[in-house]
Amino acid sequence: MKLTPDSKVIIQGFCEYISATHVAQMKAYGTNLVAGVDPGFGGQELLYSLPVFDLVEQVIERFGVIDTTIICVHPYQVLDAALEAIASGIRQIIIISPGVPPLDMVQLLRKAEATETLVVGPNSPGIIVPGKILLGIQPNEFYTPGPVGILSRSTTLTYEIARELTQAALGQSISVSIGSDAVVGSSFIQWLQILDEDETTQVIVLVGQPGGGREEEAARYIIEAIDKPVVAYIAGTKAPPVQHWRQTGTLAAVVGRDPDFGTAQSKVAALNAVRVPVAERPSQIPELVRKVMR
Repeated sequence: MKLTPDSKVIIQGFCEYISATHVAQMKAYGTNLVAGVDPGFGGQELLYSLPVFDLVEQVIERFGVIDTTIICVHPYQVLDAALEAIASGIRQIIIISPGVPPLDMVQLLRKAEATETLVVGPNSPGIIVPGKILLGIQPNEFYTPGPVGILSRSTTLTYEIARELTQAALGQSISVSIGSDAVVGSSFIQWLQILDEDETTQVIVLVGQPGGGREEEAARYIIEAIDKPVVAYIAGTKAPPVQHWRQTGTLAAVVGRDPDFGTAQSKVAALNAVRVPVAERPSQIPELVRKVMR
């Protein structure tokens, strides 16, 4: 994984999921954003003099190896864009677009696993390493460098919690949202391992929400393999149990399961069972972080 200021970054596609403001924010933050790819618009300069190419391979010919691509195309075009990036040797993919067809993601993940490609998203605001690099649409004004790693499924909750930590003088080492579509690329488990091995991260904040069993799997992994302290927050504990979270809960994921499978209460119980402190609201997270750091 390469997340440094000299990492070469491109954007594939310019649609409603990313704006000129986001591009300007990344460039102002020091992200080495070298080009965009948008078929039919090659040869133009768009969004703050960013050169645009028709194909990823044309970018490679011009700038050499690219470390990360940020994909912002229509959900039904994400698979083609990601496969094009992988074929061009890009091994870090961030998918901003929401609603990617699940079978497309299954095909992409098979290819990503075979090529050792890290996929974040879909439906993710991206990654930020405060003070170093911004990849995506996270609002960098909520972040400051420090020892707390944030790992989330949510979009807005990710930077809401960063804001709570920053206001409490607790900076962040890295913040990543793995995405909240039904099928996503990298998992909680994968990122827990990354943060556990990261020298700048002292505490991990895990942010979950109803749907699926990712938090329960993460809880089991924490007790088995993670050495650093973990603090958690689960959204939706007060939501009516009959309500389904459209982007995270699918019929296929709950058929034949325990009635409590995928509920916020199930996730809180799993984390409590492995002695991970769970905040009742985001404002409690700084207090819990300080406590486990002591």
